[in-house]
Amino acid sequence: MKLKLFEFKKVRSTNDTAIRLIKQNYTNGFIMSETQTFGKGQRGKKWVSRKGNLFISIFFKINQKLFLNKIIKLNLKIINKIINSFINAKTNIKSPNDILIKKKKVCGILQETLFKDENKFLIVGMGINLLNSPKIKNYPTTCLNSYSKKKIHKKQIVKKIKLDFEKNYYKFCK
Repeated sequence: MKLKLFEFKKVRSTNDTAIRLIKQNYTNGFIMSETQTFGKGQRGKKWVSRKGNLFISIFFKINQKLFLNKIIKLNLKIINKIINSFINAKTNIKSPNDILIKKKKVCGILQETLFKDENKFLIVGMGINLLNSPKIKNYPTTCLNSYSKKKIHKKQIVKKIKLDFEKNYYKFCK
């Protein structure tokens, strides 16, 4: 499957944009935005979207029988592997949806499903602290470029994420 690329300067949230595109009859896509005004986290929390970081959502049709808990593990594995390929530090997955470096959050993933015209769609939203990280009381955060010998550019990591999801799409259709 080839994901259609949608690039924006500013959105409310990349997941909300994916929902809008699905309702406009797009069947798959890779959304990226330079900024988000209202990024979403788990259980209604807000994702702090600082300029220079990576905000993306991927959406596509999936098998109606797949359950989110199975899919989140697969997505965390894919993103964790990609992050590890760019840095000189070990990452850890913190259930249900975070990737940590040295016990500090570097990435959050928010998955949502949407039913339209008897099809089930998966939306995988990701926030990756690339250049900087927010200061959150009682929750340490970090950014990828703190653990890399050379600067990681958005285009590098976006290309790798897009290719890996296109390559692993068949796993979502089982």
